[in-house]
Amino acid sequence: MQDDTRQAALAATELLLAPERTLLPEGPAQGLGVVVRDGIFADIGPLGEVAARHPQLRPVALPQRLLMPGFVDAHHHLTQSFGKALAFGEPSEIFRRIWVPLESSLDPHGLYLSAKLAALEALRGGFTTVCDAGTRASVGLEAVAAATQEAGVRCVLAKICNDDGSRHAELLAEAGRFLAQGKPLLHPSLAVSIPEAATAAMLHAASRLCAEAGVAFQVHVNEHLASVERSLVARGQRPLQHLHAAGALGPQALLAHCTMLAPDEMLLLRDSGSAVAINPVASPWKGNAVAPSELLAALGVRLGLGTDGTRSDGFRMMDAAESNQRLAFGLASGDSVCGGGRLWLDMATRGGADAARLQTGQVAVGRAADFLLLDLDVPEMTPSWELRWELVRLASRAQIESVHVRGKLRLWQGWPVDWDARALLDEVRQTAREHVARAPMHKVVRLD
Repeated sequence: MQDDTRQAALAATELLLAPERTLLPEGPAQGLGVVVRDGIFADIGPLGEVAARHPQLRPVALPQRLLMPGFVDAHHHLTQSFGKALAFGEPSEIFRRIWVPLESSLDPHGLYLSAKLAALEALRGGFTTVCDAGTRASVGLEAVAAATQEAGVRCVLAKICNDDGSRHAELLAEAGRFLAQGKPLLHPSLAVSIPEAATAAMLHAASRLCAEAGVAFQVHVNEHLASVERSLVARGQRPLQHLHAAGALGPQALLAHCTMLAPDEMLLLRDSGSAVAINPVASPWKGNAVAPSELLAALGVRLGLGTDGTRSDGFRMMDAAESNQRLAFGLASGDSVCGGGRLWLDMATRGGADAARLQTGQVAVGRAADFLLLDLDVPEMTPSWELRWELVRLASRAQIESVHVRGKLRLWQGWPVDWDARALLDEVRQTAREHVARAPMHKVVRLD
């Protein structure tokens, strides 16, 4: 089948896909038929049996293609894309010097452009879901929501509930109204930037609201040494211990980073059922440490992988996660496996969806049909012996032929099929420098 013919076939509202290989929760399988209907995986099984159950559908033959779940970015900052290269070489806690000033200076259209650019990058990198931790801009959530909806990516979007106690009731009322919203690709969430940015009462209340609504409560936790020490000086507790004391942990809690954990904090994560978004690229680029992901997984902590807005490439994210573990922990202990391909692939798909409280991340009946078609007919994947590990170490986003969100074809060979991405890039080039120039940022390291 020619590329244009296959693209047209994949744009149908109801599909019977016949890929050479399908990545199921239990591993890769061959010879399957996959029915996509009403935005979900409606039927999966041996191709002949599935075709017999759906005689009205003509199978779309996909030789040398892998159907796999789309990646879930469990921690993103969509409104930081204008300044992503400004983080290079900077010491930690750059949010104080770069991100907060930049985001706070963006007007609604700047926020829209930044978020749509980030959404495009995410889709090109194989992410069908991004979990945004909230913008520091005083206005603009509507613009961010519009940008992600137009781009076609699924978005968990947080409203930040930072407070000093003076607007407690007002903020909670706003938070409740925000959680009552939602669209097919937009999932409301609440966030506190870091534990010290809100009162204990707000941490507890916002987390409870999320628990009752079945959505994620997002917080940056134990990321930088400075924040850990500030918390110890102010409260005699580390940030994660402070969250526990405030009653903010639980299955609804999605905690970003957790790179600096004491043993008792690891047990708090496990026993509370809280989830962690590991950010493997952020650690070497702008952090202080590498999260002990393999140990947390062995303890039974729920784990996803996030980009932290650094580099939206799902395959390079998994590679960085495995490499970090091997360099930070595996070499010293003689652990040459460090979870293998299965752990990192699971964290990048099913684990991230679970952490974000979504029914995505798996090719399974009843799950949202957020998936990728990957070209396996490339030298890097030939011969193939252990596909999951090969996806972590050898695969590339250049192999992504199509990206589908809620069953709909969103990208074909790297570009959107229903909106003008080139026009967006042109506008970003024209306006981003103006936005960055007027932001009161303080860079420590010169780019040149």
